[in-house]
Amino acid sequence: MTESNRPEGTEPHDPHFDPAARHPERAERTIAVAFVIATVAGLALAVTYWLGGQTQAEGALLFVCLGGLGFGITLWGKALMAQGPFVQERENLIGSDEDKAAFKESFVRGEESFERRRFLLRLLFGGVGALGVALIFPIRSLGPSPGRTLFRTQWRKGTRMVRSDGSPVRISDLEVGGVLTVFPEGSVGSSDSQTLLLRPAPSPITTQPGREDWSPSGYLAFSKVCTHAGCPVGLYEHDRKQLLCPCHQSTFDVLQGCQPSFGPATRPLPQLQITVDENGFFRAVDDYTDPIGPGFWNRGRRKG
Repeated sequence: MTESNRPEGTEPHDPHFDPAARHPERAERTIAVAFVIATVAGLALAVTYWLGGQTQAEGALLFVCLGGLGFGITLWGKALMAQGPFVQERENLIGSDEDKAAFKESFVRGEESFERRRFLLRLLFGGVGALGVALIFPIRSLGPSPGRTLFRTQWRKGTRMVRSDGSPVRISDLEVGGVLTVFPEGSVGSSDSQTLLLRPAPSPITTQPGREDWSPSGYLAFSKVCTHAGCPVGLYEHDRKQLLCPCHQSTFDVLQGCQPSFGPATRPLPQLQITVDENGFFRAVDDYTDPIGPGFWNRGRRKG
């Protein structure tokens, strides 16, 4: 149809915006089949993971799912999208009436094309969604969720302190200046619960406001796990009232709640609140109120 005999009120037609395929309906059906196959393969992959997994089946289903998505998207681009060429002369920046009409027609035709192929978009999203569901299941291979274990140790309310040989610790066991590595009873050797029990003075010490009763008879208890890199803090200098980590020389001021005074550590060693029972044995009032270990955990939510 030429411009001279084009019906009045209609817009000029630009063949460059026509789909590349001679039979768009046939291409749409092929794309739909590809997306349906990809969706079924993705769901089957999820079921295979759920049932325990089988390497060969998982590989085949993943190939079919990705292949179906890739084939459908590629065919969509090659068969249903306008192929051009699109040329715009830059010499004349003022569009003619014909250019404006052609732009309007191309815009409307593109909108109509997406409206007609909304069903294909749904199938595409279905295939991608099925693949996403299937890819969630391999997370199980990373092991069980740590939950709150990263923020808790084996210390509980009333847990008795014991030495590495399992013997309980009495209030009379340490002289002033003494230090001892202790564990919760029943969890000897627990790496996250290892604690330094030391006695810097013969009378109670307030390391921070609100901790007036955390130091019976001058005893203090701090996590032995360095807050820099997790090394064991095992050196106590009684004259300076300091704990020293031998790995990177982080130094902690005992009388100030083991605030770091030197070295790369930026967070104090968590203090454990302790008490003495009627038989003279040390017991924990509760677990640590701060996460133990490297300073990274200071970014996590603090325990209440």
